[in-house]
Amino acid sequence: MAPPDAPPSRPVALVTGGGTGLGLAIAGVLADDGYDLVLASRSDEHLQAGADRLRGRGARVLTSPLDVRLPEQVDRTIDAVRSEYGRLDVLVNNAAGNFAAPAERISPNGWRAVVGIVLDGTFYCSRAAFPMLRAAPAPSIVNLVASYAWTAGPGTAHSAAAKAGVVALTRTLAVEWARYGIRVNAVSPGPVRTEGTDRQLWVSEAVVKAVTDGVPMGRFGTPSEIAEAVRFLASPRASYITGEVLSVDGGQWLGKGALRLLEAIAPDPSASAPPAAGGGQRNSGA
Repeated sequence: MAPPDAPPSRPVALVTGGGTGLGLAIAGVLADDGYDLVLASRSDEHLQAGADRLRGRGARVLTSPLDVRLPEQVDRTIDAVRSEYGRLDVLVNNAAGNFAAPAERISPNGWRAVVGIVLDGTFYCSRAAFPMLRAAPAPSIVNLVASYAWTAGPGTAHSAAAKAGVVALTRTLAVEWARYGIRVNAVSPGPVRTEGTDRQLWVSEAVVKAVTDGVPMGRFGTPSEIAEAVRFLASPRASYITGEVLSVDGGQWLGKGALRLLEAIAPDPSASAPPAAGGGQRNSGA
């Protein structure tokens, strides 16, 4: 037991895939909320660079090289969290793998890689984190999914199937673990441009335009917009929310709607276009 005059320990958040891109943005807003952090990723180089940035924001950061497909590595990471911090309050299952390919061209190895990271990894991390989360005062899990889990994702059959599994896992764990006070939710990001997604998904300007055209708000999202949604669901402000999937996609999953009647009606010339993120010029996403 800590001595009576010891300062209270800060809450701790573990973010998988936390060294770059969306994961690093999520870790950043949690650092701003006073969390100490655990960043887990397969790339130690990415982890160290990300950790250096977060330490500059005042957070204590533990890095853990981790392939979430391997339960023994997941267990080692959780053991390291227990040894370093003695507590875990928030788990963000952000690690992902994806690439665009027609279903008939996805090899068994390609299928196993994506499903292993997205679905198996989310389960392995949640299961391993359960004992420490159960002991936390206000524990929360936030999983990252995608709207094509319940619509369709041509070109991403492996990822769509895996994300659909994570949606079902999110809701099932929310019900099973509510008795322990563990809230389990998911955020469903729309298209976001990061170094990884540009390399794996948005591989040409034609693809970028096609994706943007399918978003009612007419632009890609930003990592910070997704991170703010995770921040909310992880926080006490969402204390009565569990089993929910929050779409942060500019309306992408709605598409153009069932009745596209307004496309034949001239727009009101007095109406202004909605602002882009940050109040700047409307961004085509290109």
